[in-house]
Amino acid sequence: MYMGEYNHTLDAKGRLIIPSRFRETLGDKFVVTKGMDGCLFVYDDAGWAGVGEKIRGLSLNKRDHRVFVRLFLASATEVEVDKQGRILIPAKLREKAGITRDVTLVGTGNHIEIWDSERWAQEEEQEGTMEDIAEGLDIMDFGF
Repeated sequence: MYMGEYNHTLDAKGRLIIPSRFRETLGDKFVVTKGMDGCLFVYDDAGWAGVGEKIRGLSLNKRDHRVFVRLFLASATEVEVDKQGRILIPAKLREKAGITRDVTLVGTGNHIEIWDSERWAQEEEQEGTMEDIAEGLDIMDFGF
């Protein structure tokens, strides 16, 4: 399970250090794609296979399904970790996520999110408190 928050900086070529804790599970190659809410999603092989299963279950008869699949898969790219533990994030993905220099990586269970750090700070402020959100998740009893 991916968890934690890590802050890093892109170098001039658009390379990003992936925290060693994440690399242990991700391996040397993994998928980066456009995510939700203005971030990028990162999937290891097992997570990407699960995404593929869900995508194959979508109906081609529904326009929203077709558009989602197009947008999600068109931006997907396999990246490889170099000897310094970095990946090159393609310029198009950096642009879509508004990533310029300071980056926050967030473990979210089955995948990792890559955020522009300023956008991540805004997202945290905007979402409200954990208590407020938890009240709306009455189907999830965490036993607190």
